[in-house]
Amino acid sequence: MSLIPQLLGEETFDPFLTMVNKCPVLSTPTDWKETPEAHVFVADLPGLKKEEVKVEVDENRVLHISGDRNVEREGDKDKWHRVERCRGKFLRKFQLPENAKVDEVKASMANGVLTVTVPKQEVKKPERKVIQIGGN
Repeated sequence: MSLIPQLLGEETFDPFLTMVNKCPVLSTPTDWKETPEAHVFVADLPGLKKEEVKVEVDENRVLHISGDRNVEREGDKDKWHRVERCRGKFLRKFQLPENAKVDEVKASMANGVLTVTVPKQEVKKPERKVIQIGGN
């Protein structure tokens, strides 16, 4: 497939592109930054309410961001000419580092943007211990 149509701004049909690639809420673009105090995840979830999103941390320190976007269609007798709004389930997983305080995770959502803050704890580096050698 040539890159020329893409460079010229022409839209071409690509059977290999899935709806997930075209739908932000299903692909869930997420930024992860580390500050001195925390790991901060920011996910774009346009059109979703906080009640439609779930944030969990499992026993293996994996952060799960999931949800379900359902678009209600009123009137079964209506004739739809175009349906472009995305619907479906999404799930993103992130392996949290050892310094994550998984019991203190906080999440907030405003204007379709989810922010998850995972505080950090200081990881103690193992000290070098000198072992005495016994024998003659």
